[in-house]
Amino acid sequence: MFKELLGVSLVCYMGWVVYKALRPPPPKISGSPGGPPVTGPRMKLRDGRYLSYKEHGVPKEKATFKIVFVHGTSTNKYDAFISSSKLVEELGVYIASFDRPGYGESTPHPKRSIKSTALDIEDLADKLDLGSKFYVIGYSMGGQSVWGCLKYIPHRLAGAALISPVINYYWGGFPKSLSSEAYYEQMRQDHWALRVAHYAPWLVYWWNTQKWFPCSTVIAGKAKLSPTDIEIISKLHSKEHPKVYSTKQGIYESYMRDMMIGFGKWEFDPMDINDPFVGSEGSTVHLWHGDADGLVPVVLQRYIAKKLPWIHYHQVPNGGHLCSYVDHVKDDILRSLLLTPKE
Repeated sequence: MFKELLGVSLVCYMGWVVYKALRPPPPKISGSPGGPPVTGPRMKLRDGRYLSYKEHGVPKEKATFKIVFVHGTSTNKYDAFISSSKLVEELGVYIASFDRPGYGESTPHPKRSIKSTALDIEDLADKLDLGSKFYVIGYSMGGQSVWGCLKYIPHRLAGAALISPVINYYWGGFPKSLSSEAYYEQMRQDHWALRVAHYAPWLVYWWNTQKWFPCSTVIAGKAKLSPTDIEIISKLHSKEHPKVYSTKQGIYESYMRDMMIGFGKWEFDPMDINDPFVGSEGSTVHLWHGDADGLVPVVLQRYIAKKLPWIHYHQVPNGGHLCSYVDHVKDDILRSLLLTPKE
Protein backbone atom coordinates (compact mmCIF):
# COMPACT_ATOMS: atom_id res chain seq x y z
CA MET A 1 0.00 0.00 0.00
CA PHE A 2 2.85 2.36 0.92
CA LYS A 3 4.53 1.78 -2.46
CA GLU A 4 1.31 2.58 -4.32
CA LEU A 5 0.85 5.80 -2.34
CA LEU A 6 4.46 6.76 -2.94
CA GLY A 7 4.06 6.13 -6.67
CA VAL A 8 0.89 8.20 -6.89
CA SER A 9 2.52 11.00 -4.89
CA LEU A 10 5.56 10.98 -7.19
CA VAL A 11 3.37 11.15 -10.32
CA CYS A 12 1.34 14.01 -8.81
CA TYR A 13 4.49 15.86 -7.83
CA MET A 14 6.00 15.49 -11.30
CA GLY A 15 2.73 16.64 -12.85
CA TRP A 16 2.74 19.71 -10.60
CA VAL A 17 6.37 20.48 -11.56
CA VAL A 18 5.56 20.20 -15.28
CA TYR A 19 2.40 22.30 -14.87
CA LYS A 20 4.34 25.01 -13.03
CA ALA A 21 7.08 25.03 -15.67
CA LEU A 22 4.58 25.42 -18.53
CA ARG A 23 2.36 28.01 -16.87
CA PRO A 24 3.59 31.61 -17.09
CA PRO A 25 3.47 33.72 -13.93
CA PRO A 26 0.57 36.18 -13.68
CA PRO A 27 1.40 39.68 -14.94
CA LYS A 28 2.22 42.47 -12.48
CA ILE A 29 -0.48 44.84 -13.72
CA SER A 30 0.42 48.54 -13.70
CA GLY A 31 -1.72 50.52 -11.31
CA SER A 32 -2.95 47.45 -9.40
CA PRO A 33 -2.14 46.80 -5.72
CA GLY A 34 1.47 45.63 -5.60
CA GLY A 35 1.96 46.29 -9.31
CA PRO A 36 4.22 48.84 -11.01
CA PRO A 37 3.11 52.48 -10.65
CA VAL A 38 1.44 54.39 -13.48
CA THR A 39 3.65 57.28 -14.53
CA GLY A 40 1.90 58.64 -17.63
CA PRO A 41 -1.57 59.29 -19.03
CA ARG A 42 -3.86 56.36 -19.70
CA MET A 43 -7.37 56.00 -21.06
CA LYS A 44 -10.05 53.44 -20.31
CA LEU A 45 -11.04 51.32 -23.29
CA ARG A 46 -14.50 50.03 -24.10
CA ASP A 47 -13.83 46.71 -22.37
CA GLY A 48 -12.44 48.26 -19.19
CA ARG A 49 -8.73 47.84 -19.94
CA TYR A 50 -6.38 50.82 -19.81
CA LEU A 51 -4.19 52.00 -22.67
CA SER A 52 -1.15 54.12 -21.84
CA TYR A 53 -0.27 56.74 -24.44
CA LYS A 54 2.03 59.67 -25.21
CA GLU A 55 1.52 62.67 -27.49
CA HIS A 56 4.25 64.06 -29.74
CA GLY A 57 4.63 66.77 -32.35
CA VAL A 58 2.48 69.87 -32.67
CA PRO A 59 -0.58 70.44 -30.46
CA LYS A 60 -3.53 68.39 -31.66
CA GLU A 61 -5.71 71.48 -32.09
CA LYS A 62 -3.21 73.02 -34.54
CA ALA A 63 -2.31 69.84 -36.43
CA THR A 64 -2.81 69.38 -40.16
CA PHE A 65 -2.07 65.65 -39.95
CA LYS A 66 -2.83 63.23 -37.11
CA ILE A 67 -0.98 59.93 -36.80
CA VAL A 68 -1.22 56.92 -34.48
CA PHE A 69 2.20 55.25 -34.16
CA VAL A 70 2.49 51.54 -33.20
CA HIS A 71 5.77 50.39 -31.65
CA GLY A 72 7.54 47.08 -32.16
CA THR A 73 8.81 44.35 -29.84
CA SER A 74 11.21 45.54 -27.09
CA THR A 75 10.11 49.17 -27.51
CA ASN A 76 7.18 51.18 -26.18
CA LYS A 77 5.21 54.44 -26.45
CA TYR A 78 8.32 56.54 -25.82
CA ASP A 79 10.02 55.24 -28.95
CA ALA A 80 7.91 56.99 -31.60
CA PHE A 81 11.09 57.77 -33.50
CA ILE A 82 9.23 59.28 -36.43
CA SER A 83 8.33 62.20 -34.15
CA SER A 84 11.94 63.45 -34.26
CA SER A 85 11.76 64.15 -37.99
CA LYS A 86 12.42 67.79 -38.82
CA LEU A 87 9.23 67.75 -40.90
CA VAL A 88 6.92 67.24 -37.93
CA GLU A 89 6.80 70.95 -37.08
CA GLU A 90 7.00 72.05 -40.71
CA LEU A 91 4.02 69.97 -41.84
CA GLY A 92 2.02 70.35 -38.65
CA VAL A 93 2.06 66.70 -37.53
CA TYR A 94 0.52 65.39 -34.31
CA ILE A 95 1.49 61.86 -33.25
CA ALA A 96 -0.08 59.64 -30.60
CA SER A 97 1.88 56.56 -29.60
CA PHE A 98 0.76 53.95 -27.08
CA ASP A 99 2.02 50.95 -25.16
CA ARG A 100 0.51 47.91 -26.82
CA PRO A 101 -1.46 45.71 -24.38
CA GLY A 102 0.89 44.04 -21.90
CA TYR A 103 3.68 46.52 -22.61
CA GLY A 104 4.69 49.36 -20.30
CA GLU A 105 1.60 50.63 -18.53
CA SER A 106 -1.17 49.27 -20.78
CA THR A 107 -3.32 46.53 -19.27
CA PRO A 108 -2.47 43.04 -20.58
CA HIS A 109 -5.09 41.43 -22.81
CA PRO A 110 -5.09 37.61 -22.53
CA LYS A 111 -7.22 37.41 -25.68
CA ARG A 112 -5.15 39.95 -27.61
CA SER A 113 -5.25 39.46 -31.38
CA ILE A 114 -4.51 41.37 -34.56
CA LYS A 115 -8.17 42.45 -34.62
CA SER A 116 -8.35 43.51 -30.98
CA THR A 117 -5.31 45.78 -31.35
CA ALA A 118 -6.83 47.40 -34.44
CA LEU A 119 -9.98 48.11 -32.43
CA ASP A 120 -7.83 49.49 -29.58
CA ILE A 121 -6.31 51.92 -32.09
CA GLU A 122 -9.77 53.01 -33.20
CA ASP A 123 -10.82 53.46 -29.56
CA LEU A 124 -7.67 55.49 -28.83
CA ALA A 125 -8.31 57.74 -31.84
CA ASP A 126 -11.90 58.35 -30.77
CA LYS A 127 -11.02 59.17 -27.17
CA LEU A 128 -8.28 61.55 -28.35
CA ASP A 129 -10.71 63.18 -30.81
CA LEU A 130 -8.52 62.55 -33.85
CA GLY A 131 -11.50 62.86 -36.18
CA SER A 132 -13.21 60.50 -38.58
CA LYS A 133 -9.93 59.62 -40.33
CA PHE A 134 -6.32 59.44 -39.16
CA TYR A 135 -3.01 58.00 -40.34
CA VAL A 136 -1.38 54.92 -38.83
CA ILE A 137 2.29 53.95 -38.85
CA GLY A 138 3.56 50.61 -37.53
CA TYR A 139 7.18 49.66 -36.99
CA SER A 140 8.45 46.05 -36.93
CA MET A 141 5.93 43.96 -34.94
CA GLY A 142 3.73 47.07 -34.89
CA GLY A 143 3.42 46.66 -38.65
CA GLN A 144 1.21 43.64 -38.04
CA SER A 145 -1.23 45.96 -36.24
CA VAL A 146 -1.32 48.09 -39.39
CA TRP A 147 -2.36 45.02 -41.40
CA GLY A 148 -5.13 44.64 -38.83
CA CYS A 149 -6.21 48.25 -39.35
CA LEU A 150 -6.29 47.75 -43.13
CA LYS A 151 -8.45 44.68 -42.62
CA TYR A 152 -10.82 45.78 -39.85
CA ILE A 153 -10.99 49.60 -39.76
CA PRO A 154 -10.01 50.82 -43.27
CA HIS A 155 -12.88 53.33 -43.19
CA ARG A 156 -11.05 55.19 -40.39
CA LEU A 157 -7.73 55.52 -42.19
CA ALA A 158 -6.42 58.51 -44.11
CA GLY A 159 -3.34 56.47 -45.02
CA ALA A 160 -0.95 53.88 -43.58
CA ALA A 161 2.75 53.05 -43.47
CA LEU A 162 4.39 49.75 -42.59
CA ILE A 163 8.04 50.16 -41.58
CA SER A 164 10.24 47.03 -41.53
CA PRO A 165 7.07 45.06 -40.72
CA VAL A 166 7.46 41.59 -39.26
CA ILE A 167 5.96 38.92 -41.53
CA ASN A 168 4.45 35.57 -40.62
CA TYR A 169 6.15 32.75 -42.52
CA TYR A 170 2.91 30.78 -42.29
CA TRP A 171 0.75 33.21 -44.29
CA GLY A 172 -0.81 31.14 -47.04
CA GLY A 173 -0.23 33.79 -49.72
CA PHE A 174 3.50 33.06 -49.88
CA PRO A 175 4.69 30.33 -52.26
CA LYS A 176 5.90 27.51 -50.00
CA SER A 177 9.33 27.45 -51.61
CA LEU A 178 9.82 31.19 -51.02
CA SER A 179 8.68 31.22 -47.39
CA SER A 180 10.81 28.13 -46.65
CA GLU A 181 13.88 29.73 -48.23
CA ALA A 182 13.42 32.89 -46.16
CA TYR A 183 12.62 30.89 -43.01
CA TYR A 184 15.88 28.97 -43.18
CA GLU A 185 17.84 32.19 -43.61
CA GLN A 186 17.05 32.92 -39.96
CA MET A 187 19.27 31.79 -37.11
CA ARG A 188 18.78 28.11 -36.30
CA GLN A 189 17.51 28.69 -32.77
CA ASP A 190 14.71 30.83 -34.21
CA HIS A 191 13.52 27.95 -36.40
CA TRP A 192 12.37 26.07 -33.31
CA ALA A 193 11.14 29.17 -31.48
CA LEU A 194 8.89 30.05 -34.42
CA ARG A 195 7.63 26.48 -34.76
CA VAL A 196 6.68 26.43 -31.09
CA ALA A 197 4.89 29.79 -31.40
CA HIS A 198 2.90 28.56 -34.39
CA TYR A 199 2.14 24.95 -33.57
CA ALA A 200 2.28 24.85 -29.76
CA PRO A 201 1.70 28.35 -28.35
CA TRP A 202 1.01 26.85 -24.90
CA LEU A 203 4.73 25.95 -24.83
CA VAL A 204 6.04 29.44 -25.65
CA TYR A 205 6.73 30.46 -22.05
CA TRP A 206 8.51 27.20 -21.21
CA TRP A 207 10.53 27.18 -24.43
CA ASN A 208 11.83 30.70 -23.88
CA THR A 209 12.68 30.23 -20.20
CA GLN A 210 14.12 26.67 -20.10
CA LYS A 211 17.90 26.17 -20.17
CA TRP A 212 18.27 23.07 -22.35
CA PHE A 213 17.68 24.61 -25.79
CA PRO A 214 18.40 28.11 -27.11
CA CYS A 215 15.33 30.37 -27.06
CA SER A 216 14.22 33.11 -29.48
CA THR A 217 17.12 35.41 -30.39
CA VAL A 218 14.89 38.46 -29.89
CA ILE A 219 13.98 37.43 -26.34
CA ALA A 220 17.61 36.49 -25.65
CA GLY A 221 18.78 39.89 -26.91
CA LYS A 222 20.86 38.27 -29.67
CA ALA A 223 18.86 39.28 -32.72
CA LYS A 224 20.55 39.19 -36.12
CA LEU A 225 21.43 42.85 -36.74
CA SER A 226 23.23 44.45 -39.66
CA PRO A 227 26.36 46.59 -39.13
CA THR A 228 24.28 49.71 -39.76
CA ASP A 229 21.77 48.59 -37.11
CA ILE A 230 24.55 48.16 -34.56
CA GLU A 231 25.85 51.63 -35.36
CA ILE A 232 22.36 53.14 -34.99
CA ILE A 233 21.78 51.41 -31.64
CA SER A 234 25.02 52.88 -30.29
CA LYS A 235 23.70 56.36 -31.07
CA LEU A 236 20.13 56.02 -29.87
CA HIS A 237 19.15 58.56 -27.26
CA SER A 238 16.15 56.67 -25.85
CA LYS A 239 18.12 55.05 -23.02
CA GLU A 240 16.00 56.86 -20.42
CA HIS A 241 13.16 54.47 -21.35
CA PRO A 242 14.98 51.14 -21.62
CA LYS A 243 13.82 47.61 -22.20
CA VAL A 244 12.83 47.23 -18.53
CA TYR A 245 9.94 49.69 -19.02
CA SER A 246 8.51 47.62 -21.87
CA THR A 247 8.45 44.42 -19.82
CA LYS A 248 7.70 45.72 -16.33
CA GLN A 249 4.37 43.84 -16.29
CA GLY A 250 6.12 40.63 -17.31
CA ILE A 251 7.82 39.30 -20.43
CA TYR A 252 5.03 36.82 -21.16
CA GLU A 253 2.25 39.35 -21.84
CA SER A 254 4.59 41.51 -23.93
CA TYR A 255 7.31 39.75 -25.96
CA MET A 256 5.95 36.22 -25.76
CA ARG A 257 2.37 37.08 -26.59
CA ASP A 258 3.77 39.00 -29.58
CA MET A 259 5.35 35.74 -30.74
CA MET A 260 2.15 33.74 -30.32
CA ILE A 261 0.07 36.29 -32.22
CA GLY A 262 2.61 37.35 -34.82
CA PHE A 263 3.60 33.82 -35.85
CA GLY A 264 0.37 32.06 -34.91
CA LYS A 265 -2.62 31.23 -37.07
CA TRP A 266 -4.12 34.42 -38.43
CA GLU A 267 -7.81 34.85 -39.16
CA PHE A 268 -6.90 36.48 -42.49
CA ASP A 269 -4.03 36.64 -44.96
CA PRO A 270 -2.76 40.19 -45.65
CA MET A 271 -2.24 39.25 -49.29
CA ASP A 272 -5.99 38.74 -49.64
CA ILE A 273 -6.73 42.36 -48.69
CA ASN A 274 -8.09 44.51 -51.49
CA ASP A 275 -7.13 48.16 -51.87
CA PRO A 276 -9.06 49.76 -48.99
CA PHE A 277 -8.84 53.18 -50.59
CA VAL A 278 -10.38 52.56 -54.01
CA GLY A 279 -12.12 55.77 -54.96
CA SER A 280 -10.57 57.72 -52.08
CA GLU A 281 -8.56 60.86 -52.71
CA GLY A 282 -5.12 61.06 -51.16
CA SER A 283 -5.29 57.81 -49.14
CA THR A 284 -2.23 55.63 -49.71
CA VAL A 285 -0.41 52.69 -48.16
CA HIS A 286 3.39 52.56 -48.03
CA LEU A 287 5.80 49.77 -47.11
CA TRP A 288 9.40 50.61 -46.19
CA HIS A 289 12.12 47.98 -45.83
CA GLY A 290 15.92 47.84 -45.79
CA ASP A 291 17.54 45.44 -48.23
CA ALA A 292 20.07 44.38 -45.56
CA ASP A 293 17.49 43.60 -42.86
CA GLY A 294 18.73 40.54 -40.95
CA LEU A 295 15.55 40.09 -38.93
CA VAL A 296 12.87 40.18 -41.62
CA PRO A 297 13.86 38.84 -45.08
CA VAL A 298 13.43 41.54 -47.70
CA VAL A 299 12.51 38.94 -50.34
CA LEU A 300 9.16 38.39 -48.62
CA GLN A 301 8.37 42.11 -48.55
CA ARG A 302 9.13 42.32 -52.28
CA TYR A 303 6.68 39.50 -52.88
CA ILE A 304 3.96 41.23 -50.85
CA ALA A 305 4.49 44.45 -52.80
CA LYS A 306 4.26 42.53 -56.07
CA LYS A 307 1.10 40.72 -54.95
CA LEU A 308 -0.51 43.97 -53.74
CA PRO A 309 0.34 46.58 -56.40
CA TRP A 310 -1.71 49.24 -54.58
CA ILE A 311 1.03 49.37 -51.93
CA HIS A 312 3.84 51.87 -52.56
CA TYR A 313 7.02 49.89 -51.90
CA HIS A 314 10.20 51.68 -50.80
CA GLN A 315 13.46 49.76 -50.40
CA VAL A 316 16.28 51.39 -48.43
CA PRO A 317 19.70 50.51 -49.93
CA ASN A 318 22.02 48.93 -47.34
CA GLY A 319 19.34 49.52 -44.72
CA GLY A 320 18.92 47.18 -41.78
CA HIS A 321 15.90 46.61 -39.55
CA LEU A 322 16.46 50.02 -37.95
CA CYS A 323 16.88 51.92 -41.23
CA SER A 324 13.93 54.20 -40.43
CA TYR A 325 15.81 55.68 -37.47
CA VAL A 326 18.04 57.53 -39.95
CA ASP A 327 16.97 61.18 -40.22
CA HIS A 328 16.56 61.41 -43.98
CA VAL A 329 14.57 58.15 -44.06
CA LYS A 330 12.18 59.50 -41.40
CA ASP A 331 11.62 62.56 -43.55
CA ASP A 332 11.04 60.44 -46.66
CA ILE A 333 8.50 58.31 -44.80
CA LEU A 334 6.49 61.33 -43.69
CA ARG A 335 6.62 62.98 -47.11
CA SER A 336 5.48 59.83 -48.88
CA LEU A 337 2.67 59.13 -46.44
CA LEU A 338 1.32 62.65 -46.04
CA LEU A 339 2.12 64.38 -49.33
CA THR A 340 2.06 61.69 -52.04
CA PRO A 341 -1.20 61.87 -54.03
CA LYS A 342 -3.03 58.61 -54.80
CA GLU A 343 -2.33 57.51 -58.36
